Amino acid sequence: MELYHNQVTRLQGPASLRFHHRSFGLYFIAANVDADVTILDFPSRRRFIREIRKGYDVVGISFITPNFVKAKEMARLVRLHAPGAAIVLGGHGAAIEGVEDLIDCDHVARGEGIRWMRGFLGQDPAAPIVHPVLPCSEYESIFGVPIPGPTPSVLVPGLGCVNACNFCCTSHFFEKAYVSFLRTGREVFEECCRIADARRTPVFSVMDENFLKDRRRALDLLAEMEKHRRWFSFYISSSAEAITAFGIDNLVRLGVNMVWIGFESQSADEFAKNAGLNAAELVRELRDRGVSVLGSAILCMEHHTPDNLGADIDFVTGLRADMIQFMLYTGMPVTRLYEDHKKRGLLKDDLPYEEWHGQNELNWRHPAFPGGEAKRWLDFAFQRDFEVNSSSIYRMTETAVRGYRTLAVMPSRDACLEARMHQFRRRARLYSHLLPLIADRAVNETERRRATELDAEQQRLLGPLRARERALRFGVGLLAARWDVRLRLLGDRIQPETIVTHYRGGRPT
Repeated sequence: MELYHNQVTRLQGPASLRFHHRSFGLYFIAANVDADVTILDFPSRRRFIREIRKGYDVVGISFITPNFVKAKEMARLVRLHAPGAAIVLGGHGAAIEGVEDLIDCDHVARGEGIRWMRGFLGQDPAAPIVHPVLPCSEYESIFGVPIPGPTPSVLVPGLGCVNACNFCCTSHFFEKAYVSFLRTGREVFEECCRIADARRTPVFSVMDENFLKDRRRALDLLAEMEKHRRWFSFYISSSAEAITAFGIDNLVRLGVNMVWIGFESQSADEFAKNAGLNAAELVRELRDRGVSVLGSAILCMEHHTPDNLGADIDFVTGLRADMIQFMLYTGMPVTRLYEDHKKRGLLKDDLPYEEWHGQNELNWRHPAFPGGEAKRWLDFAFQRDFEVNSSSIYRMTETAVRGYRTLAVMPSRDACLEARMHQFRRRARLYSHLLPLIADRAVNETERRRATELDAEQQRLLGPLRARERALRFGVGLLAARWDVRLRLLGDRIQPETIVTHYRGGRPT
């Protein structure tokens, strides 16, 4: 459940971003059925057994393919401790071929789960969708320093993506279509208002594979914010072609803090979504306007060899994005890539599902990368990006400073841009309190110099530190020192506490 630490900032040591994410789909189902539902997120074995012994009619197990063994064990425990309960499997793990024969269960929910569960319970599958109020992440920290304030709220306007890249689980899981929950910009705005009022934060993490693909909806959302002068901020995912069509200036006005872009490979022929793209220029323009970029790249594709893979890694590293996700080319069940590898007899039938995650071993036989070669290239890519571009938290701080600087020198700003400039200022100042830590624990002399110079620059732009801010930096140093001790004694694995949420008739209690 640690997306960033597992596959984005994984080799950045204490500077790695540590966030845990909830199982969002379960909350959406619970909020949209007329039944009493209990959700366990991150349950221990003991806590799970204690709950199922209470006598439930249905136990739903949502899992991804690498968690196959866990799901199988949970189903066994249900049969043992709650033999009268029906077992329903769901989530991306439900796409495993013949999963009903591999895991003891009564039903398998494939695809969008709300309508499936409503139908299973004899309720109206087409009833309106209720969006639950949820934090996107838990236990956010960097260098062991908790990030202050409420975490972003999750916002799910819809599911799936019509781009249908051959490796994309999300697109193929929803049959290469887009399942819309919020169809108009006004609907998105109204949900943002309701959730922001409930959680007391205007910041949202948008769980939508390609949010800007519906350009009209995004523009209408911006118009609603400007009309009501209510300035939300967003973390989004979108393809480069959708970003270009929407416009970077509009992205700033919309309040996008970060955008996740699938660059994948320097070979534009591989992906139509990147045809004609000047990726480096796009990243530079976004960061100059204060929008952090998380770029994803795929290693060990079919055209890769040890002779050309290094050039692809250099290409992605040279984009100078705030973060890079490197993943091995992995066809998961239901994707077109999986079907292709299966048809050609390339899948590794002896590789256990817990290794199907793209961060250790290829799940197919690549003639150019036998044995552990793929993992060695993966580690090299992460380390290369870290050493060349410095830690991601340094880069995010730099992006916030760049965005503030760009807006601050504009001769005139309307209410929207004025609000965005102040948001950049707050973000730059908040992140800047980590700069002394970054310099002290720098991966190399280049990062140490960069962090020191950026700290000096942000103080020139934003003003000298006040007494309270100097005290805050001292406290940050103490927390980081405590984390260093924890790492030495216990390692860096974080097991979150079980989160228990009860719903009665679709309403949380």
